[in-house]
Amino acid sequence: MPAVNVTLKDGADKKELENAKKTVTDQGGKVTHEFKLIKGFTAEFPADKVHTLSTNDHITVENDGEVKTQ
Repeated sequence: MPAVNVTLKDGADKKELENAKKTVTDQGGKVTHEFKLIKGFTAEFPADKVHTLSTNDHITVENDGEVKTQ
């Protein structure tokens, strides 16, 4: 399963993040890491189900990956 980062958009209620976590588990995924500095988490989530998260206007969903600096 691919990993995605889910973060709460500015001004969104914190309950939206909890709703996103529930969506992840309900759709067969699992939360693998919770961020401490920002409101968000990383989850392993079936690729064919990511659209269920992406339709939530209160969160941002991005593919997890390695970040490199020059």
